[in-house]
Amino acid sequence: MLIVGERINGTSKRVREAILARDQDLIADLARRQAEAGADYLDVNAGTGPEREAEDIAWLVKTVQAAVDRPVCIDSPSPQALRAGVEASASPAGKPGARPLLNSASAEASRMEAVIALAREHRARLIALTLDDSGLPTTAEQRIEIAERLTRAATREGLAPEDVFIDPLARAVGIENDQGRVFLDAVAGIRQELPEVHVICGLSNISFRMPARGLLNRTFLAMAMARGLEAAILDPLDGNLMAVIYAAEALLARDEMCLGYVQAYREGRLSNE
Repeated sequence: MLIVGERINGTSKRVREAILARDQDLIADLARRQAEAGADYLDVNAGTGPEREAEDIAWLVKTVQAAVDRPVCIDSPSPQALRAGVEASASPAGKPGARPLLNSASAEASRMEAVIALAREHRARLIALTLDDSGLPTTAEQRIEIAERLTRAATREGLAPEDVFIDPLARAVGIENDQGRVFLDAVAGIRQELPEVHVICGLSNISFRMPARGLLNRTFLAMAMARGLEAAILDPLDGNLMAVIYAAEALLARDEMCLGYVQAYREGRLSNE
């Protein structure tokens, strides 16, 4: 399971204040704690206004890569901010590591070609949202069809299928009750139709405005992994959530000889209950 740590996000008041104040210590501490908890990538989302987002996201990338040896997931709806982030990730200020992940492209005419071209130019990996100019999809079939379009566009431009991560867009079950089931069907369908690409999601969207969000997130993650989910943007500092990942990987034969599960137990990352 590829884990993208979500904590460096300007929608958090504390992180936003750190970005505005250029508080390197706070950002570096969040980066280190997430890496130590098991994050493979660290999401960086400035969440600031368009007049300064590119500068802020470049600062975040450099700060994170100076603190930890983890690649970044550069997260913005703006192609200009994505460019600033990916260029910063290639600068001498960052430590060498795996290629960055761009979050995100979509099938919207204003975004698809620009972001795919940016990923190709910088040899970045790409998250592609199943969203087009007709709006948010409501069915699994719509998500699968958009995923196929996005994959064709990406591979036509020279990206390898294994560098494409399709996000079928988990939507809040508290608002649209059928969307958990629809998302799971979409994951399974994308894995069947596009076996070389990866499937990722922003996990916490599913529980938006619901009580006991952690319970919903953990249950949904295990169900999605069973349908083929391979990556998620989530909080690696949530020990209960991480324990579910170790257990699910063992049960789904993704953890050879359950060695990862046993190691996590020995390190005190699992509950004894």
